[in-house]
Amino acid sequence: MRAAVIGLGVEGKKAFKSLIKHGWSVYACDNNVNINYTDLPLPLAGVKLDSKSKRMNIVTENITLDLGYNDVDQVNQCDAIVISPSMWKSDVAEIYKESGRLLCDVLNKHKDIYTIGVTGTNGKTTSVTMIKEILENEGKTVLVGGNGGGGFDGYYDLILEANERANEIDVILVEVCDMTVEFCKYFFDFDIIALTNMGNDHMNVHGSIENYKNSLKNFFKDKQIVIDKNQIFNDEFKKIAKSTIEYDASTFDLKLFGNFNKHNADLATKVSQTIKSDKIKPIKDLTIKNTLENFKPVLGRLDVLKLNDTKIYIGKADNSDAIKPILKEEKFFACFIGTPRLNEEHRLDILNEVVKADPNYIIIFPGLEKTLDHCLNRLKELNYKGIVKTAHNLDEIIEYVAEFSHEPAIFIGGNGQAHIIEIQERLRNLIERCN
Repeated sequence: MRAAVIGLGVEGKKAFKSLIKHGWSVYACDNNVNINYTDLPLPLAGVKLDSKSKRMNIVTENITLDLGYNDVDQVNQCDAIVISPSMWKSDVAEIYKESGRLLCDVLNKHKDIYTIGVTGTNGKTTSVTMIKEILENEGKTVLVGGNGGGGFDGYYDLILEANERANEIDVILVEVCDMTVEFCKYFFDFDIIALTNMGNDHMNVHGSIENYKNSLKNFFKDKQIVIDKNQIFNDEFKKIAKSTIEYDASTFDLKLFGNFNKHNADLATKVSQTIKSDKIKPIKDLTIKNTLENFKPVLGRLDVLKLNDTKIYIGKADNSDAIKPILKEEKFFACFIGTPRLNEEHRLDILNEVVKADPNYIIIFPGLEKTLDHCLNRLKELNYKGIVKTAHNLDEIIEYVAEFSHEPAIFIGGNGQAHIIEIQERLRNLIERCN
């Protein structure tokens, strides 16, 4: 079997690797010749670069890769088509959807497996992982994937894996990025959809909270949904859904910090209690309670570390609605904030919340991109009265943490999950040595 992968963004690359892993041959293309392809399973030999037309062509026994253009004839000769979620509303996507040759139409066994989707702005990865652990502690086989930011396998990985292992999988669990709900509505047949929350993120894509709400209404139409009882637009969501179950804050004794995690835990509880499948008996209440009370923070998500006299609250909080509840529950002497991408002006609103919390220090470090100046300019506009520092690398961040390690509490978060995980690991090593 041969597949065409059109677009080599995060999901396209994941699909490329998964197709090769599952024994497919691949034609892949991207109109951008500057794609970083070093993380793809390609040999260095066989590269042809046309410097005049700025095109690149790589050919191996089972792979053809074109950068700077796409070969329509090659695409049309393939058995299945893979398109990036970012292309879902394009004319190209519509053409291949009508042809019935999208990978999810060619391989469709995954649609016969009980499927749960978790979407929202914040808390998706933690909620998904909680549900996964509850089900696995009941002895169920769970296939997890979806949103690349969650650290899981991608959407296409799920389809390929499910079609190979359909008989042994009890549940498919999908983390649905808020920007890909229409893509996922077509690709998966959801039995339950849970919403964590709606917040101020990806507004460069949604345009407005009203647009985001309307995309969710389309996603929820005629589905069983699980939503927070205080979620805005609840009445509209209930009218469009097949049925609605509400959650609140869990009463379990969690090891996780924050009221927001209590809501994640109750979401996981309600989803687990709602599952109705021939392959799954009702989940025992004791399994849910024991799982959640022993649940540990997901890598990169908010954790609390202890160094000398200080508590270090560290985890990704890449939008203003993610950081706001953290700053409400603790007073921080210093806040370390990773920078957003250049085109994500809305994510600078994180700094608005930090300034309201009024820490003594704000330390800016490169997160997703080196947009330090943009953050410093925002802090000037906000007339922040404390001390502003920049940390250009991991060593400088650790030096500042050591300097503040006799203060009651510091926060490290913002944008750049990979960098935050790196800081977490470095701090854990430091704490272990100190102890």
